[in-house]
Formats: sequence, structure tokens, C-alpha cells
Amino acid sequence: MKWIQQEMTLRPRARGFHVITREVEEALVELADIRVGMAHIHLLHTSASLTINENVSPDVRLDFESHFNQMVPENMPYYEHTLEGSDDMPAHIKGSLLDFSLSIPVRDGRFYLGTWQGIYLCEHRNHGGARRVVVTAWGE
Repeated sequence: MKWIQQEMTLRPRARGFHVITREVEEALVELADIRVGMAHIHLLHTSASLTINENVSPDVRLDFESHFNQMVPENMPYYEHTLEGSDDMPAHIKGSLLDFSLSIPVRDGRFYLGTWQGIYLCEHRNHGGARRVVVTAWGE
């Protein structure tokens, strides 16, 4: 059984939904040593999130952003947490709705995802900056 744990910093991205599968896999050089196993990816922030979805059509990512902005709007009069800007509290809510962690099977040194699946970084802030994730992987 081999265990890997690595923290990495993802480059800053604009607000929206971004496919990061390749960036994470390329940073995890030791993932190539795992024939069969699991990976757990955890985002170390509360105003962004992770999810898995369609990795080809950019329209899907645009629709996600549009939907979440409708579902969790900015500037609601009942928000108390407003010191960090009008996008901050909605970002926390969106993060909790989507989640901050993913568990993904590993097969032959790569994430074992469906044909059209990719890992998304969901950036909910207008200027979120670089985001840190920790990946823990184990297997044979």
C-alpha cells in the first residue's frame, strides 16, 4: 500500500467554474505509482468549492455560474457577513452547497473519471486569488 499526500497551489482564476483535472494530475507525479486506489482532494478555502461534471463544453460551466448566481444572489438584505464584499457571503453558501472535498478512484496512475467528467474548481469570489488543495491518495 502506497500513501501520497501533497498540498498544491492552483493558479488564480476568474469567478466561474474551471476544469482543473490535468493541473492536479500533473502536479501529483507520484500518482503514476498507483495502479488501483483512491484519491481525496480537499480545498483549503470556504469561498470556492470542488465538484465533478462535464469537462468539454464551456457552456456547461457558464450555465453553472448563471444558475448559482440566480440561486444565491449577492446583496441580500438579510446577510450579516458583509465586511469582505458583496460576493463573500454568497461564495460561502455556494461552497457549502457544492462542497470542499472530492473522493475519486485512481486507476493506472490517473483519476478514474467518466469519459466526459472533469474536476472543477468553482471560484465563487470576484477576486479569489490562488487556491490551495491537499490531495491524499493511497493504493497499490
